[in-house]
Amino acid sequence: MMQISQPGHAPLMPGLAAPGRRPRLLLVDDQPVNIQALHRVFAADCQVLMATDGPRALQLCRERQPDVVLLDVQMPGMDGHELCAELKADPLLRSIPIIFVTAHNHPDDETRALDAGAADFITKPFNATVVRARVRTQLTLKAQADLLRELAFVDGLTGVHNRRHFDERFSAEASRAQRTRAHLSVILADVDHFKRYNDALGHLAGDDCLRRIAAALRACLRRPTDLLARYGGEEFVCLLPDTDLAGAIGVAQLMEDRVRALALPHPATEGAVTISLGVAAGHQGKDLVEMADKALYLAKAAGRGRVSWLEG
Repeated sequence: MMQISQPGHAPLMPGLAAPGRRPRLLLVDDQPVNIQALHRVFAADCQVLMATDGPRALQLCRERQPDVVLLDVQMPGMDGHELCAELKADPLLRSIPIIFVTAHNHPDDETRALDAGAADFITKPFNATVVRARVRTQLTLKAQADLLRELAFVDGLTGVHNRRHFDERFSAEASRAQRTRAHLSVILADVDHFKRYNDALGHLAGDDCLRRIAAALRACLRRPTDLLARYGGEEFVCLLPDTDLAGAIGVAQLMEDRVRALALPHPATEGAVTISLGVAAGHQGKDLVEMADKALYLAKAAGRGRVSWLEG
């Protein structure tokens, strides 16, 4: 059984957690009593996720994107080193800091963990104050790294992600979908008659129109793994992992409704600004953007302001 000394709880991440969200911590240990002990240390100021084996931990990492993983080394089946290797091999998960928590205290054990990509190494039994301090350090470093990444991947006009970030995420998700046969969907959205809108009202009004449309589209996404990006000009793209065609069509129809509900007057059409959307879904991820583009063309050809789709 893990033995720890209990400290008074100073705030773990003052001012660094995103508004409305506490840091998300994943505890991985095949002994529930050890998880319970760590849970008492962090429950007051973290969202604590728990797993007693490697496959479940990997699933939680993909679904919930924890900020830090505290990982036991010795577990049946997939041990801590194997799980660490899986996380570091996944482009979507490799930035999650991993702290090994183990009864092994030989220098070779620590060296092996750090060489595998662990951010820190803690031996049992430990002092809870020290554990909290080390977790706080990793949360701080990750928050700073996430901010820098976000700044590099954000479109300056609309505030949504940019094409570069979409391309990187799409490549990773497409590879995962093909490897695991998971569903993957892409939505391409284009503002109808946008050049005529710009010509009639000017580029400042056009920029404001794009910002409002981007906000409306982003409000349609509910999961942290969903991604909205400005694809170029007046075109936006949405990446929906683990989403089949029916689910993606539902999101696209909601997007079309939300933009139409903005009721932005379009002087060149004597109606409101609308968007056309093309949806593609399948397991062969690399072809989905091209398929979504073809579906978008079908929506435009059918009269604009509507959703069309193709399935691979």
